[in-house]
Order: sequence, then structure tokens, then C-alpha cells
Amino acid sequence: MAESDPARTPGAGSDAYVPDPRRWKALWVTLVAGFMSLLDVTIVAVALPTVQRDLHASAAQVQWVVSGYALTFALALVTAGRLGDALDRRRIFLLALGAFVLCSAACGAAPDITLLVVARLAQGLAAGCMAPQNSALIQQMFRGAERGRAFGLFGAVVGISSAVGPITGGAILALASGPQGWRWIFYVNVPIGVVAVLLGRRLLPRVRRTGKGSVDVPGVLLLGVGVLAVMYPLVQADSGGIGRLWWLFPVGAVILAVFTWWQRRLVARQGQPLLDPRLFTTVRGYAIGAGVGTLYFIGFSGVWLVFALYYQHGLDFSPLRSGLAVTPFAVGSASAAVLAGRLVDRFGRRLTVWGLTAVIVGLGVTALLLRYAPVDAAPWIAAPALFVGGIGGGFVVSPNITMTLRDVPVRMAGAAGGALQTGQRLGAAVGTAALPGLYYLVLGRGDDYSGALFVALIAALVAMLASLALATFDWLRDRRTRHRRDDCPDEVANTPVHRWQN
Repeated sequence: MAESDPARTPGAGSDAYVPDPRRWKALWVTLVAGFMSLLDVTIVAVALPTVQRDLHASAAQVQWVVSGYALTFALALVTAGRLGDALDRRRIFLLALGAFVLCSAACGAAPDITLLVVARLAQGLAAGCMAPQNSALIQQMFRGAERGRAFGLFGAVVGISSAVGPITGGAILALASGPQGWRWIFYVNVPIGVVAVLLGRRLLPRVRRTGKGSVDVPGVLLLGVGVLAVMYPLVQADSGGIGRLWWLFPVGAVILAVFTWWQRRLVARQGQPLLDPRLFTTVRGYAIGAGVGTLYFIGFSGVWLVFALYYQHGLDFSPLRSGLAVTPFAVGSASAAVLAGRLVDRFGRRLTVWGLTAVIVGLGVTALLLRYAPVDAAPWIAAPALFVGGIGGGFVVSPNITMTLRDVPVRMAGAAGGALQTGQRLGAAVGTAALPGLYYLVLGRGDDYSGALFVALIAALVAMLASLALATFDWLRDRRTRHRRDDCPDEVANTPVHRWQN
């Protein structure tokens, strides 16, 4: 399947790029939609006690309001990305956004827990179909330094949406008081989403297709079942899912291995795989970037649940006050992510190394302060350390997304972005299962809330240290390659470059 990009001058070479004058306005449409879909991963958490009381649900049922969304979100990513590549990113984005709006309204109006869970599953599926189109549209609309700035904004959305979910949810519950106030957490998506659909129809670029794409149905089934087998025990962790369903992990690993074999077989037969394995072997930085992102999200995502548990249960904070206590991280992350998009072309992987170092230092100091400082003052004393950690987070997410996807062919941008986000969702699932589980394990040995928080934060830092090690390896490899190019330019120029045909 070939793709005719309207941003290219007819008859010019493949590098004759003519920017769409509406590209920045179109970007904001995709960013708003992406922010809503990622915010809904965490915003509902603070409302779960109210939902449980109002709908007379069990703890296991109400947990599916959060975990079910995360599960279907992750399941859809790669397949939806490939559909966007093969068919039409703009159309799939708009259809998924419309479905997300309708499902949000259904969640708000749900009369019982069963219908709420069903609506959340459908909402997560719509969000998963929409998410990979965001990064693919950025690659389609932008080139060069502008792409770095666009991914900087996209990275800010990814980082901030997770951090501000508890704050936003707490604020909505504070404004919409009463037993039915939780419904506004879903209703708020409706007017914003409708406006985004209308603007998207007007601003998002159309792409002329010069052939027919195909979708690898066996690959879709293998990947879906494999990801489901790995994630299902994790989303059931609060009800003992890991202990009961541990056998699904090796089953999922075997199925994913079969999926990899099938993709390679399709490539050897000149077919069109769901996820081309050459993304990981021949696209510079893709495999490393996917690993850095997955490891980072293991620590990053679980931290916010642990903070919410500590502040609300240990210090008796309200949901809003609990969210405000971690606001410094969100502010630092937002500020740094936009700046990082402008610096990534200059500093490359160094930005990620610096950012991970700052996150580790910031969260490490926060863990020490919350453990040993006076309880009443600790959250406010820790605010500067959280701000430093947030700045570091801003230098991790957006540069890593840019460096991971910048060399991916535009025709494969959706599948590549979907795979990258699938890794992040898997990492987030591991983190949100493991860190609160560790928190409760320590807490069960005695009501030492600060000790439980300290141990959980140290575990998050271990995952981030692994991410830092991988990023440092990539940075040092870049330096060696650069020095080799400077010392032996002829040798490097004659080194074969692995590419495949568009």
C-alpha cells in the first residue's frame, strides 16, 4: 500500500516537504483528544468509593471501572495503529473520538455497575483506537525540528495527564458535590469531545491512498490474546489475580513468541505484517526507546496511586488535597516537556539521561522527606523535590517519544506508535499492580504508612534506574558512533544501511 502525502510537492523528490498551514491547529485537536483519553486512566480512581456506594457495587466490580478501561485501551493500540496506516488515520481518529464521547456519556448515565463497566470497556477500546493516530498524525504533519517541538507538546500531554488525573478528579468531586457527583467525571468529556470532533473534521489533513492496504488478521488475534494473557492477572491484582492467574504469564509469553514468528514469516513472504519486526532491528533507536519507555512507566504510573493511598489513608487528606500535594511534579513536567521538544535535536539521548537522573533524585529525596520529616510538614517540605522530579519527567517522556519514532517511515507510524504505547501501558499495568501491592504488604506488618510509602517509592526507583541504565547505554553508543564518524568518515560512509521499500 502506497501513500500519497498532500504535503509533498507534486513531481518533487521524496524530501520536498510542503508544510500544511493548519498543522499546528490540527495538532491541538489531537492533543486535547489524547489528553482526555489518557486522563481517564487515572481520573476515576478518586471517585471509586463514591461509585461503589452509589451503585451498591462490590470492591471487585468497582475495580473493573479502572482496570477494564486500561485493559481494552492496551488491547486496541497496535491493531488500531496498523488500521490507520493501511486505511485512513484521519477517519479512524474521528470515529474513535466520536465513540469515546458517546461512551463517556454512557458511563455518566449508567444506572448500575454492570452497565458502567461495559461502557468503560467500550470507552477504553475507543481510546486505544484513537491514541496511535495521535503520534502518526504528528509524523505525517511535521518534519525536522518542528516534529521535535510537536512531540514535545505530545510528551507533555502524556506526562501531565497521568499526574493530574487525581487532581482533576478531586476538583470535579469537590464542585459536583452529592452522591451523583461522580457522573460529571465522565460528562465533562462530552462537550470537549464534540468540539474536538467538529474541529478535527475541518483541520485534520486528508491523505490520498494509492493502493489497498491489508490487515494481518492472524496477527491481530495472536497479539490480542497474548497481551490479554499478560495484562489480565495485572488488572486483577487487587483481588488476588496475580496469585490465581500467574500461569497466564508464560501462556502469554508463548503466544507473543508465536506472534513474532508469524510476523517474520509474513515479512519473508513479502506480506504486510501487523507489526513489522524490522522496526526493532533496523530503525535506529526504536527498540531502545520502547524499552526505556516501558521501564520508566513501571515506576512512574504506580507512584501516583501510592501517593494517593498515603495521603488519603495515612494523613486523612481529601481527594482534592491529596491531588494538590503532588501538583509540583505536574507543573515541573509540563514546563520541561515543552522545552525538551525544542532541545531534543541538539542534545539527543542526553536529555533522557539527565531527565531520568533528575526524576530519581527528586523522588528519592521525596521518599526520604516523607519518611523522616514531621508528618504535618512533610508534604510541603517535599514539594521542591517533587518539582525537580517533575522537571526530570518532562525531559524523559517527550524526548524519548521523539527519538523512538523519528526514523520510523510515515507509512508505518501508526503501528509503531501503537507498539510504543502498548509497552507503556504494559509498564503502567505492572507498576499500578506491584507498587500498591508492595505498599499494602508493608502496611500489613504494622500501621507504618510512611514506611510503606518509602518502600514502594524505592521499588519505583529501581525500575527507573533500569531505564536510566538503558538510556545511558544508548547515549554512550551514540557518542562512540559520532567519534567513529569524525575519525573515520570514509568507513562510516561505506557502512551498509538497512532500509526497506516504502
